[in-house]
Amino acid sequence: MTILDSFKLDGKTAIVTGCGRGLGQGISLGFAEAGANIFGAGSAPDAPETRALVEKAGRKFEYRSVNLISQEPIGQLFEDAVKTLDHVDILVNNAGIIRRNDAVDFTEAEWDDVININLKTVFFMCQAAARQFIKQKSGGKIINIASMLSYQGGIRIPSYTASKGGIKTMTMLMANEWAKHGINTNAIAPGYMATDNTAALRADKERSAAIMERIPAGRWGTPRDLAGAAVFLASPASDYMNGFTIAVDGGWLAR
Repeated sequence: MTILDSFKLDGKTAIVTGCGRGLGQGISLGFAEAGANIFGAGSAPDAPETRALVEKAGRKFEYRSVNLISQEPIGQLFEDAVKTLDHVDILVNNAGIIRRNDAVDFTEAEWDDVININLKTVFFMCQAAARQFIKQKSGGKIINIASMLSYQGGIRIPSYTASKGGIKTMTMLMANEWAKHGINTNAIAPGYMATDNTAALRADKERSAAIMERIPAGRWGTPRDLAGAAVFLASPASDYMNGFTIAVDGGWLAR
């Protein structure tokens, strides 16, 4: 096997949450181009654009519409993935939400909604994946989506910051427990990406200019920028990586 071969995902099945747009779509397409079939999940009824991109790359695409604010759909999600695509090899926990409000005015609902989707559901998705990998005796790859807020406090997003800080350390715990099973658990911390979640920031000329001034790369990131890191963490090339969060941020943290 050459080094380039070790980045291939031929014959693998990846569950990707929030695959219908943005970062999830970019990751799904990267996986498909590397050889993986995609089992997508999200809140929308379907993900036609992602489906078309994956199928154009010559891979299979299955999708389930689920409400990930609850853990109830998780068992069925994995059961369906195995039934339709035979096995699961990769999990990407990309689905997430954000609520903006001053910390002194932040509501319990704004806290609970974000923590439930961004942290609680992520834990139980990882648990379900680990159980499936152990059952298959195949090892596997778990990729959690962290954030620059895993390292920094931010402003006006207390529940999002708490959830992403939790993702980073929870990923480390999972690596400590599951590496012995051949399961690699790592995370990606995207920088400021041009997605729906940052639409309000990009529309705020003052805030957008301040952000751009600090990014050494001089631009907002794109979903495609995340695909390479995701393929690496999903592939045999990363078999000795455990519990680490890779920043894909245009140099933001270097400032």
